[in-house]
Amino acid sequence: MSPDPLAPLDLAFWNIESAEHPMHLGALGVFEAGPATAGAHAADLLAARAPAVPGLRMRIKDTWQAPLALRRPYAFGGATREPDPRFDPLDHVRLHAPATDFHARAGRLMQRPLERDRPPWEAHVLPGVDGGTFAVLFKFHHALADGLRALTLAAGVLDPMDLPASRPRPERPPRGRVPDVRALPDRLRDALADAGRALDIGAAAALSTLDVRSSPALTAESSGTRRIAGVAVDLDDVHHVRKTTGGTVNDVLIAVVAGALRRWLDERGDESEGVAPRALIPVSKRRPRTAHPQGNRLSGYLMRLPVGDPDPLSRLGTVRAAMDRNKDAGPGRGAGAVALLADHVPALGHRIGGPLVSGAARLWFDILVTSVPLPSLGLRLGGHPLTEVYPLAPLARGHSLAVAVSTYRGQVHFGLVADGKAVPDLDRLALAVTEEVETLLTACRP
Repeated sequence: MSPDPLAPLDLAFWNIESAEHPMHLGALGVFEAGPATAGAHAADLLAARAPAVPGLRMRIKDTWQAPLALRRPYAFGGATREPDPRFDPLDHVRLHAPATDFHARAGRLMQRPLERDRPPWEAHVLPGVDGGTFAVLFKFHHALADGLRALTLAAGVLDPMDLPASRPRPERPPRGRVPDVRALPDRLRDALADAGRALDIGAAAALSTLDVRSSPALTAESSGTRRIAGVAVDLDDVHHVRKTTGGTVNDVLIAVVAGALRRWLDERGDESEGVAPRALIPVSKRRPRTAHPQGNRLSGYLMRLPVGDPDPLSRLGTVRAAMDRNKDAGPGRGAGAVALLADHVPALGHRIGGPLVSGAARLWFDILVTSVPLPSLGLRLGGHPLTEVYPLAPLARGHSLAVAVSTYRGQVHFGLVADGKAVPDLDRLALAVTEEVETLLTACRP
């Protein structure tokens, strides 16, 4: 595989990282285990299969000059994704001692940055002390993969699945360095449209910082430590609420997060009245069957979570209305689409400005709430079924909490990632998620 320049958003994720704020996403999967050696066997399988997945052999290399052999030039000061000639899967797949608490062990592992001179991913196998389960923590740098791409890479080392064949994508004609003169008017119109869209996004982002009341619990100073909790709820319960009130499953899940935050803040002595933190809801611009291209394809919606509203159904109605407005505007406009502005920054700007931009996240949003799609088919590793899977989002500088959600095999799994010192009571927030689902179910009963 030839070197491939990083897309602007990938480059942004690569350059805003610091030792205290690693920019990797993750997933903690729990598998049923028969023999006590199932975890060790799983680690052997992952190491044996990794070399056959091309994306797992790719390292990210900073560049300053364009190799003459490339048909297209690199942007000055950028980075490339290229095969690592020293790739050894044993550097990336690690078998640990048996764990009594998978989430506690995963939290300590998630706070460690990935090694930047190797392909930026890891798989940690955690046998259970009872021998009946084992867990695998996957870590992928956000510059290597977004959620859908990470799912594709992880699926490459799990047991093969029988999936319907996807249609081949038409090949793009090679692009030369000199544009076709006949296309210049269209390109100029597109460039002007992009510039106008960028101004709209920038203005919306600036306005979003006005008249905001968040909670210090969500925006405490970062310590670099990580704590993880997971909670599973019944998807049928979520569907019951959706069918009763209208909207989408995602609307219900966002409202559950808002209600859980209210419970949590009140119980820890922080006042929830009037609190409306800005939630960034990432939107993938990549279709599941086109997850092969490397690079992030992300935009987002920005909305205020109605944490201060005491009525659960009213909170849900507010969330649904806000999401409807976001969808009407589309993922290419509005304050949540700031990620698209990365396309308008030169590569050298990402490299120089990355450390400064990393601190701007707390000015833009207060909490990340993201959804990661998973296949409905059961996944296995070494014949052992995957029973739970908790997605884990990176934690931006100045943020105390990030929430990721996936549905799998009739369950909704919430993965909570928090700063370990700012949120020592993360397990209580996880319990509040379950309680909020019950509250919504009760409110929907006649």
